[in-house]
Amino acid sequence: MRLDDDRTRLRHILDAAREAIGYVQDAEWEQFERNRPLQHSVVRCIEIVGEASSRLSRELRESNPQIPWKAMIGMRNRIVHAYHDIDIGVVWKTAAEDLPAVLAGLEIIADDLMRPQ
Repeated sequence: MRLDDDRTRLRHILDAAREAIGYVQDAEWEQFERNRPLQHSVVRCIEIVGEASSRLSRELRESNPQIPWKAMIGMRNRIVHAYHDIDIGVVWKTAAEDLPAVLAGLEIIADDLMRPQ
């Protein structure tokens, strides 16, 4: 059932986004820049956000244009296919600034999906 799939994928997106945000919320850029394990953790979370986003139904993505689905999926593709050329500054900005801004919208979508029909 597609609705169940969307619920599962959205939960994966929320979990990974919250985890990435949590990793950087108490860090400064200089700490992040020097901490390879932390960088790898955040990159993995962003990868999950993009992969799960790509597996949501087209209907869900199209009915929620306020979420930058294309950018989230595109960043995942960039990370996976150009792993040798990841701009860690973009990763930082994504986790520290972009994901928190998107999270509220994702939570609203999740609440709507989880509500009994």
